[in-house]
Amino acid sequence: MADNHAPRHGHAPSTDLAVSQAHDHCCSHDHSHGSEDFDLRRELRPIAIATVLFLMGLVFNDTLHNTPFAIAEYAVLLPAYLISGWGVLTTAGRNSLRGQFFDENFLMTIATLGAIAIHEIPEAVAVMLFFQVGELFQGYSVGRSRRSIKALLEIRPDSANLRVEGGLRQVSPATVNVGDVILVRPGEKIPLDGEVVEGKSQLDTSALTGESVPRPVAPGDTALAGMINQAGALTLRVTKPFGESSIAKILDLVENASSKKADTEKFITRFARYYTPVVVFLSLAVALLPPLLIPGASQTEWVYRALVLLVISCPCGLVISIPLGYFGGVGGAAKRGILVKGALFLDALAQVKTVVFDKTGTLTQGNFRVTNVVTHNGLSQTQLLELAAHVESQSNHPVAQSIRQAYGRAIDHSTVQGYEEISGHGIRAQVNGRTVLAGNDRLLHREAIPHDVCVVAGTVAHLAVNGEYSGHILIADELKPDAAEAIRALHAQGIQTAMLTGDSQSVADRIASQLGLDQYRAELLPEDKVAALEEFLHQARQTKGKVAFVGDGINDAPVIARADVGIAMGGLGADAAIETADVVIMTDSPAKVAEAIHLAHRTLGIVWQNIILALGVKAVFIALGAIGVATLWEAVFADVGVALLAILNAGRILR
Repeated sequence: MADNHAPRHGHAPSTDLAVSQAHDHCCSHDHSHGSEDFDLRRELRPIAIATVLFLMGLVFNDTLHNTPFAIAEYAVLLPAYLISGWGVLTTAGRNSLRGQFFDENFLMTIATLGAIAIHEIPEAVAVMLFFQVGELFQGYSVGRSRRSIKALLEIRPDSANLRVEGGLRQVSPATVNVGDVILVRPGEKIPLDGEVVEGKSQLDTSALTGESVPRPVAPGDTALAGMINQAGALTLRVTKPFGESSIAKILDLVENASSKKADTEKFITRFARYYTPVVVFLSLAVALLPPLLIPGASQTEWVYRALVLLVISCPCGLVISIPLGYFGGVGGAAKRGILVKGALFLDALAQVKTVVFDKTGTLTQGNFRVTNVVTHNGLSQTQLLELAAHVESQSNHPVAQSIRQAYGRAIDHSTVQGYEEISGHGIRAQVNGRTVLAGNDRLLHREAIPHDVCVVAGTVAHLAVNGEYSGHILIADELKPDAAEAIRALHAQGIQTAMLTGDSQSVADRIASQLGLDQYRAELLPEDKVAALEEFLHQARQTKGKVAFVGDGINDAPVIARADVGIAMGGLGADAAIETADVVIMTDSPAKVAEAIHLAHRTLGIVWQNIILALGVKAVFIALGAIGVATLWEAVFADVGVALLAILNAGRILR
């Protein structure tokens, strides 16, 4: 899976551009016009004019066709042909100059010019006109998918109110430095990640998390770029430059989503590369060989059949509807607060047979609180809590934060020296000249600290001072409200569930029992989690399934990276989650995991429906065209009609 987790900060095409490129690959022009919104009126105008001219020509075609006034037929129908087909003709010309002959535009051009040459002008106009109608629907469908993702792109703040001597200056967020102070007025978007130093307010976090409930903030709280200040004015001290802010990372994720192609997309692209030349040479054979080999065969009739085959065989329905289906899946997921980094990971999600969860911050709230302080060696509870708060003063772990919160007083950092974090065990530091250890039972055994308290029901932080056991602090965590629902939903889809945690066996037993997990492992170091995941991966490969790992993205980056599908609880912008994971759950809701897998199955089902529909209908009409039953009118349905049905089918994913 190394290729799946390559750095994602390169300048890959944006989502808009990637869709446009897929669209341009076989179509006349990009109705979405790059990053512009789809304009239905603008797109309808030339189609309406061409339709009026086409209907006029159709009404008088039979009357004028065999008269000296037949020139009037050309005067009406040729402008209709050029208006509706100009994009196809010019694109075919440009591609031919580059040596790219075998694409949709080339097939449409030679088929319609051939029809005009044998005096079947109405059919030629109909092919181009209905093709443009199909393009119109496709542009509308792409626009719908794009809008659901563009909602994320639109949360990019435009300016920041920088506090300078003598007042405020409006500047670009990219020019603001860490430590600068900015003012965010009510109703404004927060331009950069920062700490509130003055003011209280309610923040709309829906752009980042999808949650509609406002989040209260006060001095000391963190506010993230992209949130909207709803109430009072806030003064923030900037903690990250814009390029490293949570919103910038989310934007980078979304903009690069289209660069990860699914295997189905790659197959269809390769298929079209060989399929189109075969169709062209087959049509050429139909036009040339029967008149030479069959006595009395009409050259005009067989050329017409060849043109019918060309139009029927156009691969646009396949080449466009497949990536459009996946793009709709990515857009539909974004609407639900699930950011998928590309079609590749939708395919992988649909194959997941085992979901492995981290515990803290994933299945549980991660909002630890101190419930009991037990002392040894003559220390009081206040003294033990003070020691613990100081030794944990530089840690970002939720347990450390809960201990500092329980202590509730300012910490003199000058008294803490030699801070050392021992991965998977705890912390060692010098506090007022004394060596203090704080961590789990493994840390006590590692440092050979004698103690008689090994099994404690709950999350516990043991403390030792100068090599002697000094007591422990009991910390409680709660399950997330939808954790049990998440496990039930996965079981309903036939997916095995497991949990890997560094917490004690007793805590793991309780959580697993409450949730009904199939398997679980406790007291794991970070490297143990990777080894345990390897076992799940080995088991899954025997059944040709995939394994997803769900973590909070802070301590679980190695495991997220190793899984077939790494899913992170992105929440309010965990950097490691957004960078490492393949899928980010922006609401921190474990129930979204089952929803993401269900959406992936639905997307893949619609994609395969489109493939079967397109190939099946084309096969039938190719046979009918070869024996002379199908005309150019049926050919139009086989090409444009199938593409249109596939596009409408792909649009169902957004709903």
